[in-house]
Amino acid sequence: MSSRKNVFVTLGFVLSVSFISAAVAAWLVSYHYSRTAFDLVNAVCCEVIEQDPETQKIISAALKEYTEGNEDGLLEDPVLSSLGYQVSDFSDFHYKQIAFFAAAGLSAGASLFLFTFLYRNRMENRKIRDLAEYLEQVNNGKALILSASGEDDFSRLEDEIYKTVTFLYQTKDQAVKAKNDFAENLSNIAHQIKTPITAISLASQRMKQDFDPGALEQVEKQLSRLTYLEEALLILSRLDAGTLLLQKEETDVFTLLVLAADNLQELFRGSGTSIEIPEQGEMFISVDMDWTMEAIMNLMKNCMEHTAGGAVHCSYAQNPLYTEILIWDEGKGFAKEDMPHIFERFYRGQNAHEGGIGIGLALAKEIIERQNGTIRAKNRPGGGAIFEIRFYCH
Repeated sequence: MSSRKNVFVTLGFVLSVSFISAAVAAWLVSYHYSRTAFDLVNAVCCEVIEQDPETQKIISAALKEYTEGNEDGLLEDPVLSSLGYQVSDFSDFHYKQIAFFAAAGLSAGASLFLFTFLYRNRMENRKIRDLAEYLEQVNNGKALILSASGEDDFSRLEDEIYKTVTFLYQTKDQAVKAKNDFAENLSNIAHQIKTPITAISLASQRMKQDFDPGALEQVEKQLSRLTYLEEALLILSRLDAGTLLLQKEETDVFTLLVLAADNLQELFRGSGTSIEIPEQGEMFISVDMDWTMEAIMNLMKNCMEHTAGGAVHCSYAQNPLYTEILIWDEGKGFAKEDMPHIFERFYRGQNAHEGGIGIGLALAKEIIERQNGTIRAKNRPGGGAIFEIRFYCH
């Protein structure tokens, strides 16, 4: 019920009790004063008659004239009762009048109480019926927004039901999305595995016919690609399942970047690309050293593939809110249509490096975001692509 209806019901109960209490109080007060007057007159009459017994007839006549010969009372007393007078004879209202008003008050109070009680039950039953219909709509998948009005118990129940239903819908949507993503990933994995397997099969046939060192090199290349794909998929599956534990520790940013670059020195040397990491003082972040280095390596490798013969640049800075790491290249940058999909799994842009499987950036994003970080990719005004990483302090 709304707050206004709740106030109405409460007021009804209060008025009901008030009417009943007023009726009972009126009867008690009237009886009290009647009894007091009766006792007082009785005491006076007793004293007068004791002093002069002859005055009894005079007192009897006076009392009869005062009470107009009332005959309702049955209470006996030494003097007045013996003369036929009762307590009610000395009240401003006779017992019949008092009983009438008491009965009227009780009836009004009882009627108002019954009406309020029935009204409240009717409102509660309607609320219960509305909630039952809403839950039925939820089961049929047709539920609308349930807006709670008021601050009573039913409103709080409506609010909790709506929160629960909303959570269930979100869980359902997440489950459907996870199922669709799983199906899409399986399709992408099958596609990614099909290419190296086909290449290995062709190279194997060539080797059977006539040994070719180039075919052997092709087999080794494709096997290396399959191995990387297997490792990357295993890491992603552990991230999705929440079983990949990241051991955070205070790590110097410059050390992190240098170690990542050292692991890629052979690739950089082979592509004729240099990497520049200026030392800008000690700055520490709380991350898992090994896995964060894996993410940084994927970003550096992506930049290297798009700027062969040029240079990959790194810089970092820190403020009270976050530590920022920038990695950029001197290549052509990202194509406009690729920007929304850069970190999607198995997505390969227009300028993707030959042989890539489109999983490195997705892996880097997962690792960084699971350590209270964010990553964004964009094009630099002067040309080239840049990755902007931020690790937040809290």
